[in-house]
Amino acid sequence: MRESDIQKLTMVALTKAGCKVFRANAGKFLSLDGQHVIQGLPNGFFDLFGFKTDDHQIFFIEMKTKTGRPRESQKRFHEMLTSCGVIHGIARSPEDAVKIVREELIGYGF
Repeated sequence: MRESDIQKLTMVALTKAGCKVFRANAGKFLSLDGQHVIQGLPNGFFDLFGFKTDDHQIFFIEMKTKTGRPRESQKRFHEMLTSCGVIHGIARSPEDAVKIVREELIGYGF
């Protein structure tokens, strides 16, 4: 299964678990004057983010396939989130993501 397929299933699972979840989207484009423009989020920002509706704690989820590895920029983002005590981790399945959020894990999978 592709990472994007797992991501869609994960968004459904987190929503059913009582979370508001959003997909991080950034990209590059060519402006009208021919300039390359990068718009969006900082390097390393995780694929999904959101908050728990019961206690409003924010979380970040990086989706990976069974063999996928985090990039260096994602490791740096993980280090920043860890230093701030923010719920986050690598999920390889919807079940992993729900576990990270429900158990309030910090750095799961890193």
